[in-house]
Amino acid sequence: MNPSPDPTPSGKRKRKGGQSDSNVSLYAKHVKIYPKRVKGTFRTLRWSVLGVLLGLYYMIPWARWDRGLGAPDQAVLVDMPGRRLYFFWIEIWPQEIYYLSGLLILGAIGLFLVTALAGRVWCGFTCPQTVWTDLFLLVERLIEGDRNKRIKMDEGKLTVEKAVRKIVKHAAWIVISVLTGGAWIWYFNDAPTVTRELFTGEVSSTVYSFVALFTATTYLLAGWAREQLCIYMCPWPRFQGAMFDEDSLIVTYESWRGEPRGAAKKGDSFENRGHCVDCELCRHVCPTGVDIRDGQQMGCIGCALCIDACNEVMDKMALPRGLITYDSISNQINREAGKPARFNLFRPRILIYAVILLIVSGIMVFDFSTRKTVEINVQRDRSPLFVTLSDGSVRNGYTFKILNMVRQERSFILTARGLPGAKINAIGYTSDWIDEVTLPVKADTVGTFRLFIKVPKDRLEERSSNVKFHLLEVDKGLTIEQESVFYGPEK
Repeated sequence: MNPSPDPTPSGKRKRKGGQSDSNVSLYAKHVKIYPKRVKGTFRTLRWSVLGVLLGLYYMIPWARWDRGLGAPDQAVLVDMPGRRLYFFWIEIWPQEIYYLSGLLILGAIGLFLVTALAGRVWCGFTCPQTVWTDLFLLVERLIEGDRNKRIKMDEGKLTVEKAVRKIVKHAAWIVISVLTGGAWIWYFNDAPTVTRELFTGEVSSTVYSFVALFTATTYLLAGWAREQLCIYMCPWPRFQGAMFDEDSLIVTYESWRGEPRGAAKKGDSFENRGHCVDCELCRHVCPTGVDIRDGQQMGCIGCALCIDACNEVMDKMALPRGLITYDSISNQINREAGKPARFNLFRPRILIYAVILLIVSGIMVFDFSTRKTVEINVQRDRSPLFVTLSDGSVRNGYTFKILNMVRQERSFILTARGLPGAKINAIGYTSDWIDEVTLPVKADTVGTFRLFIKVPKDRLEERSSNVKFHLLEVDKGLTIEQESVFYGPEK
């Protein structure tokens, strides 16, 4: 007996509701988000933060700082050709790049501390993606209108007005993106000079490539990706939950007060029902499309715009503010139980983060305040290991480098210690074998010298002996030493 044929076309089985299994996608189609304009305390605060951050980003490279003759006068500069990092009065050399590691550690621990205290305020207020997306949304709103107008325009047919508005919007986005990429280049070149050369075509193709790269990323991430970067690409939301606890201040919805929700008009009674009027403004103003009434979600960046929107509705309905508010889980539980709210600041994780910050900061400050202004490096010749001279003495060759980290020329007296009868000959600075040699080093540079040391053969007790290079600054009496090895023939 043959089995009965499948009643669905192409063998598709029906699921409950009449949907076939083969038509069920494992991935949800992206739904474009149209954030609505909102006014309020947090919206004003975000505009202020945006203005300050953008102002700093665009203006800092133009600040000047006098470092003396021959030194760049840009206050903040990453000088790649000169291998220096300048930050106002601070000058970082390549071998001191560990200071940047310390700053990254401080930034990470500081971010952990702030997150434990007040949730994702970094994401909601100061993250570059948030700042530039907010700026792009402002431009979009000014050109295309608020949420309803943008939705209606996108769903409608293509008209001349629609085409013009879209072109103007994207043109404005591209201008902002170009300014963003151009400003980034300022941090690696003298800002006035590179700006002029950008327009005259005098800069290298590398500079133009980086401007194009940052222009493209700004345009794509702030104009098109937007919340998708925060939800799908950024790693921070994946582990920021580990920084929270029940006392962290986060954006919360007082479900015990708002439910059961339902539509209402001004003047309606709210007895035996919640204060939420189900207007969905909290979702409409959210830049990531989150409905905070559904609880904590990875998409919530803590921007608090839903608080402003809800407070506006509560004011219209003559209801208490704070249905959506910055609060902790423990406070929400206490409020629901009729207990007083409290803010527990001194928690174990807060204290641990604070102690780590203090320790790392203290180490960095101490190390920076006591760092040396001169360093030496000795590279011994490997081929040949030694040379036997005509008088029977043994000679070794060395490349000797003195790093002068101040902006004035300095002189140093070099002696070789630890080897009886050792004599020095510095190529270009001595004409004979002497006990000590004076080496001048120009300001803010590395002095490289070719040195030879000879020792009478009968004074060498071992095939290899330690030699200590002793350097004494002529003016200030600063001393620094570096050990190396002196090789001789087998005994």
